[in-house]
Amino acid sequence: MRIAIVRYNAGNTASVVNALGRLGAEALITDDAATLAGADKVIFPGVGEASSAMAHLRERRLTEVIKSLQQPVLGICLGMQLLCASSEENDAGCLGVFPYRVRRFTGNGTKRLHTGWNTVNNLRSPLFNRIAEDEHFYFVHGYFAESGNDTTANCTYGEVFSAAIGQANFHAVQFHPEKSGIAGEKILENFLKL
Repeated sequence: MRIAIVRYNAGNTASVVNALGRLGAEALITDDAATLAGADKVIFPGVGEASSAMAHLRERRLTEVIKSLQQPVLGICLGMQLLCASSEENDAGCLGVFPYRVRRFTGNGTKRLHTGWNTVNNLRSPLFNRIAEDEHFYFVHGYFAESGNDTTANCTYGEVFSAAIGQANFHAVQFHPEKSGIAGEKILENFLKL
């Protein structure tokens, strides 16, 4: 199985490679359009800032490539946010695979950065096969995707937001499966089985 991880000047790719390695899977980190298009699975992870990440994707001519992928794609954290329509983070236009705005946490009785373990619920995706409702996953983010018809799991941090989104071959999670212990490992395993 050829697994490609999108390289786009955002952090966290090494952690994803290591997590896949624990499952016996090898992955190539690449920003080559042909390699991404020819992979069996594509993972779009990231820790960083939306507008500069989108600028890098445009510079490498990867925006249309990513949107046109037909194989299973998994967005993680910033990767999930960039698959949405837009982000309030420096007013970034994003890829528009999912029709949601990414908004900043307002505080609402909480800190503006959601960091640490939290539960996810209303699970409805093959990514969550054999994962219990209210399982804990590890989050680090100050922006979130709104909930809607494509939401496949929710989380609450001051307000309800999309912990996961799915549409056709595109799947995405706001939490970090590579840092979420056994449950996170199961998410990656389920993705590899798609």
